[in-house]
Amino acid sequence: MLDVEAIRSQFPLLSEAAGRRGVCYLDNAATSHKPRAVLDAIDDCYRHHYGPVHRGLYTLAEQATARYEQARAAVARFIGAPSADRLIFTRSATEAINAVSTGWAEPRLRPGDQVWVSRLEHHSNFLPWQRVCQRTGAQLRIIELWPDGRLDFASAADLYGPRTRLIALAQVSNVLGTITPIREVVTQAQAHGIPVLVDAAQSVAHGSVNVAELGCDFLAFSAHKIGGPTGIGALYARTEHLDAMEPWLVGGGMVDEVGESQTSWAQYPAKFEAGSPNLAGAIGFAAAVDFLAGIGMERVRDHVQALTQQALRALAAMPDVQVHGPAEATGRAGIVAFNLRGVHPHDVAQLLAERGVSIRAGHHCCQPLMRFLGVPATARASFALYNSPDDVDVFIEAIHWARRVLV
Repeated sequence: MLDVEAIRSQFPLLSEAAGRRGVCYLDNAATSHKPRAVLDAIDDCYRHHYGPVHRGLYTLAEQATARYEQARAAVARFIGAPSADRLIFTRSATEAINAVSTGWAEPRLRPGDQVWVSRLEHHSNFLPWQRVCQRTGAQLRIIELWPDGRLDFASAADLYGPRTRLIALAQVSNVLGTITPIREVVTQAQAHGIPVLVDAAQSVAHGSVNVAELGCDFLAFSAHKIGGPTGIGALYARTEHLDAMEPWLVGGGMVDEVGESQTSWAQYPAKFEAGSPNLAGAIGFAAAVDFLAGIGMERVRDHVQALTQQALRALAAMPDVQVHGPAEATGRAGIVAFNLRGVHPHDVAQLLAERGVSIRAGHHCCQPLMRFLGVPATARASFALYNSPDDVDVFIEAIHWARRVLV
């Protein structure tokens, strides 16, 4: 079991807010709060170790470069990457996916080729593939869902067919919390020579993610959902793809030699990191993954799963609440989407906010999924390591109050 109070005390915004009637923050799938270790690391960078990365021979510049590469190594270690140079820093998981779409997929796709996604996908793992298919004449194919939100692979009979050039799937749905069987997909795809991209934006916060065990070709995630700063993410890729991939940004720091008519790129990861690197962001990213690793991602997973099961059982007892997605917490990560029948989720979220409970309401950047669910939007509660069973109780009591007001 996690000592939630001890963990929560390391998050200044949450611990300071606790004196103001408490903050029940349940919007962790959108973004997470930052532990003191991350705040201190960023502050220390700017106060004592800031300088240009890969651009100077004096002490500050050399220190900055060393710390930037140490941060890369820490983040790579967190996802089990075989080597740090396979990890590219990006602005976000969204940019990482777009990088693969434009730099790797677009030059390879031809009319009639297929790219597969699922009905669960966040727009960030849907729109880049829709656009690249429109540009190249390839087809965007969709794996449909069972009623409980699991992927219906029977609906995708030619998923591993000869025309498939890429499969791009979220490991965890940002709406339903559904856990995709990525390892099984990768095993089947590898047998047919099909690359797989994993959107791990949600999964990295809810359990151990290891690219070597998954066997995936690409993996994208961001820092701000795991306690790190905004404005930085990461892309992992196999070496053969990094060799073949074109940079999506060009400029300073990513070239070997520039001529008047021809230019050669630097070796990756520099090849894909044009411009001045986000030093403080990388250092904060590394501090966040080190903080989580020190607690243990398996412990975090078990804790969040228990909170999720507590919420699911309580919501299931309310006859006018419809919960979307797998019925049991073992089939999902720490995300619960629901609707109060006859009530718009925005009204539910606003009433809960009056009780100090922060949840999300909307389509969650998943409009194809909303059409499948038959609703314009859902309310969503999402849990993190600093949430407690008391938070779930407060959330459930707020739902009861909202039912009395609205139904």
